[in-house]
Amino acid sequence: MASLRKRTQAPKPASEAKIAPRKRPRSRKRESEDYSETQCEKCGSGEYPSELLLCDGCDRGFHLFCLRPVLVAVPRGSWFCPSCSNQQNPQNLTLVQTKIVDFFRIQRSSQPVEKLSQECKKKRRRTGGLVMSKKRRKLLPFIPTEDSDRRLEQMASLATALNATGAEFSNELTYTPGMAPRSANCATLERDGMQVMSKDDTETLNLCKSMMERGEWPPLMVVFDPREGFTVEADRCIRDLTIITEYIGDVDFLKNREHDNGDSMMTLLTAADISESLVICPDKRSNIARFINGINNHVQGGKKKQNVKCLRFDVNGECRVLLIASRDIRKGERLYYDYNGYENEYPTEHFV
Repeated sequence: MASLRKRTQAPKPASEAKIAPRKRPRSRKRESEDYSETQCEKCGSGEYPSELLLCDGCDRGFHLFCLRPVLVAVPRGSWFCPSCSNQQNPQNLTLVQTKIVDFFRIQRSSQPVEKLSQECKKKRRRTGGLVMSKKRRKLLPFIPTEDSDRRLEQMASLATALNATGAEFSNELTYTPGMAPRSANCATLERDGMQVMSKDDTETLNLCKSMMERGEWPPLMVVFDPREGFTVEADRCIRDLTIITEYIGDVDFLKNREHDNGDSMMTLLTAADISESLVICPDKRSNIARFINGINNHVQGGKKKQNVKCLRFDVNGECRVLLIASRDIRKGERLYYDYNGYENEYPTEHFV
């Protein structure tokens, strides 16, 4: 099985990260102040001083692991606590249908929505009863919401999250100058070999892509949670083995991202030669996969919450990362995938 993680490296030691006791004094007076008795406003403890971050506005302390979402490293520049930043829930974009279509570059099709949905269901029937067999593990296409107004709300929720994070929508891996070229994405370089996606599953993936291009959206809603930030919830029941989405972003060499503090990078290729290893960076271009939260699957609570599996495939010679339902998901259930994968380099000891 593929080796997956959302982060590509463990955070720097406290001495390197300049984390304790204060990240960056703003004046000579503050340099002389004593912060040894500072406690975390969340848990009330003064333990783990090396992980206690002070707000540049009010000087109150917060453990990195007590914040929601959790911070994995000291932010660059000034940092303000939730109270000082006065962060409000992002307002939904009031986008009319034509703007939504343009935002996601949806092809205007004259084909009725009902016919597109029937095509998706036909694909499920064509594979027969074996489609749900765990032994065969054939993947299923998502079933879009029939209500066109509800689909617009789903798309608007994603557009809101993308705008709030300053990212553009993309549904394909992107290769930009100065980063890894497309020729570097070669599945044969995978250190331990990569599972090849079958012909049937490749057709299912292509069907999901074509449905989205025509406006048939996955039944997912992006919501803002004060503790976890942007998260994704199922807007209808999703069957086990359904393709949720592909993990999308700019492809870059891991060696270029060794000192990157971003917490959304995803392993794409783990090569025998580490200089050829690749990661997906969704900070500038991404899709809904960026807002699906990872969970620490090395603890019992994490395993119970996990309902999505992160898998890498060889698709026509290229590495691709898919998020796939690992069990039936109820409507309204929040989506979580295996944050650690098969590695335990990410510091998730404080995750719930």
